[in-house]
Amino acid sequence: MTNLATLYRTDYAAWAQRNAELLRERRFAELDIEHLLDELSDMSKSDRRELHSRLLVLLAHLLKWQYQFARLSDRWREFKGDSWRSTIVEQREQLADLLCQSPGLKATLDDAIAAAYASAVRLAQKETRLPTETFPVVCPYSGEQIFDDDFYPEAR
Repeated sequence: MTNLATLYRTDYAAWAQRNAELLRERRFAELDIEHLLDELSDMSKSDRRELHSRLLVLLAHLLKWQYQFARLSDRWREFKGDSWRSTIVEQREQLADLLCQSPGLKATLDDAIAAAYASAVRLAQKETRLPTETFPVVCPYSGEQIFDDDFYPEAR
């Protein structure tokens, strides 16, 4: 086991710093390639998981806004959907930050939206107790709408 491999297991920060130094000095043969590849792969997976998770929450709240908001505001005059609006705003902000930090994710957005939508329907159905058939099978929102700060779907 190399010194860097040992350092990886005992002092991650020092390991990362040492690999950065080696890269700057172009001493590629000395790099801990195996662990660097693992770390880079994990970073990508982590970003994709975060993208999925944030889209799931955002889409579920857009669905609740569209399919349940009117029913609740008819029953309770004081219901304005403030917590839903807050969640929608926060998820949009967090997604914008994520896409700025990891611009490569933009190429996967359409697939990520499609993948998160099925989970968002299940979440919205569980939270609203509306029949699953209430919600469209395919995401009814365009990527532009999903990220538009002024877009809130019309209640049905």
